[in-house]
Amino acid sequence: MIHITLPDGSVKEYAKGSTPMDVAYSISSGLARAVISAKFNDTTVETTTPLNEDGNLVLFTFNDEGGKKAFWHSSAHLMAQAVLKFYPDAKLTIGPAIEQGFYYDIDFGNNAPSDKDFKRIEDQIIQTAREKHEFKLREVSKADALALYKKENNPFKVELIENLTDGDITFCDHDDFTDLCRGGHIPNTGIIKAVKLTSIAGAYWRGDENKPQLTRLYGISFPKLKMLTEHLEMIEEAKKRDHRKLGKELELFTFSSKVGQGLPLWLPKGAALRGLLEDFLKKAQKKAGYEMVITPHIGQKELYVTSGHYEKYGEDSFQPIQTPKEGEEFLLKPMNCPHHCEIYNHKPFSYKDLPVRYAEFGTVYRYEQSGELHGLTRVRGFTQDDAHIFCTPDQLNEEFKAVIDLVLYVFRSLGFDNFQAQISLRDPENKEKYIGSDENWEKAESAIIAAVKEKGLDAVIEYGEAAFYGPKLDFMVKDALNRTWQLGTIQVDYNLPERFDLTYTGSDDKQHRPVMIHRAPFGSMERFIAILLEHTGGNFPLWLASEQVIILPISDKYQKYAEKVLNSLENSDIRALIDGRSEKTGRKIRDAEMKKIPFMLIVGEKEEENGTVSVRKHREGDLGVQTTADFIKKVQDEVSNSTEKF
Repeated sequence: MIHITLPDGSVKEYAKGSTPMDVAYSISSGLARAVISAKFNDTTVETTTPLNEDGNLVLFTFNDEGGKKAFWHSSAHLMAQAVLKFYPDAKLTIGPAIEQGFYYDIDFGNNAPSDKDFKRIEDQIIQTAREKHEFKLREVSKADALALYKKENNPFKVELIENLTDGDITFCDHDDFTDLCRGGHIPNTGIIKAVKLTSIAGAYWRGDENKPQLTRLYGISFPKLKMLTEHLEMIEEAKKRDHRKLGKELELFTFSSKVGQGLPLWLPKGAALRGLLEDFLKKAQKKAGYEMVITPHIGQKELYVTSGHYEKYGEDSFQPIQTPKEGEEFLLKPMNCPHHCEIYNHKPFSYKDLPVRYAEFGTVYRYEQSGELHGLTRVRGFTQDDAHIFCTPDQLNEEFKAVIDLVLYVFRSLGFDNFQAQISLRDPENKEKYIGSDENWEKAESAIIAAVKEKGLDAVIEYGEAAFYGPKLDFMVKDALNRTWQLGTIQVDYNLPERFDLTYTGSDDKQHRPVMIHRAPFGSMERFIAILLEHTGGNFPLWLASEQVIILPISDKYQKYAEKVLNSLENSDIRALIDGRSEKTGRKIRDAEMKKIPFMLIVGEKEEENGTVSVRKHREGDLGVQTTADFIKKVQDEVSNSTEKF
């Protein structure tokens, strides 16, 4: 007999060789019908895998991330099978599940499909799915695996197999299709009820531009047709909310080929939006004891060699800037932290002076590949709401918790209520990716775990997601379309203080090393604004709207009264403007709605006589006639109630 521990902590006894599906049936037949994948002792297994030892078992349905991964990976197998039916000379490479669906990279030679071919591939997938073929994993010797793919003249699979160890190679079979695969499949093809091929793109083999270019087919699938319909509706909504589209419509930012790819230009309204966000955070930071600093956009190469950024980010940085002085090189700043370390080093500190908190909206530069650039979410120049706290080891816990409070304040104020905290630790199997001693890493990781526990955050642990100089706490936020974004990060760093020889004088009059906390609630201003645009659909909260009110005189005769109303609003710190165009009022209202301005004030003869305004609210319509004073109070109350105090 073996003992199986379930996620709720209960332990059940089963005969050796029982499968995850047997366990599911022992709990309930309803659960067994829903289970499509499993994880045993942190390893993904098939629902038919015999369990021969004691261990922890997690059963996945399609509602779980692990279930979706198995579902979509299995769907990639069906797509590959369908492709070979229509393109028998195609060479398959890899077909993983991704966050939303799956893809398969395929060498089609000179006979690549287009989106016009999607329908027949989809129909073939569904036809195969209805036949309810079981997915069966089997071990294959390295020699046999190589022989198969050499016979098929598939150099990509041969390359993959040559890098595998004999005894660890498995194939997955369903119907008449076989593929090299490590596992993680649903029980049978019949569970797949709906599929949609979503796009086609080019991709280099193993991401190396010096290797062959392949065709990447993207798709998504579901266990119910209704779920696909809902997903496609969400995609359409996402297109409407695309920050690149809204940024153009709302005149927030633009790009210029003459300026350069990935270098956004902020238009007046976008600059105003950024300024409001910066002022919002600066106000909270001041209350939390931060001091603002400013650092250059460049630094000597040696600065980033000392910090380790040149070693880790050198390939992703712009090329060094050569000066007339022989041997002198500068880099566009890839990170702000080395500069802040040098600010700390400008004078000696005592333990009585700590913590020291430096904050900066600092612009940094990374040479992202042109094919990876995407609007504001992936750029080459971006501004971080960066801050670095230098504290004693005894202060670390309280300082880290205070930063958590600041991050949560930012999220709540901007409507990001659905998030998951993620403790990102280093990969214990690949320590060469990181700098610093095991002792420093263990102290930093323990500090984050303790602080998160004390704050009562529901957090998951992810190995291999740490920064190269220290572990971090990341916040994975879900937007209005239920998409997950990484926003806000807090990092504990014992390594940069060592590399920059940072010290403070302790109560024992000896020199000690401070601990460094890196934090950025927004992350990058560009990426944050892009996500905020798509989350809100451009309908920003009133306090954040760069134009809060637009005044619409019904004719030129009431321009002076409109100016009088504007003056009253501006004297009350309300951001307003007048639409003085010689257009019909209906047209002005439609244009104001398109610009997503929160309030419209229509003024004419009656309003001028009575000192009133006719109020309309964006997306709500007519709110009736109010005095200017009453309207001002309404706006002020709404603004003051929309953000909590920090």
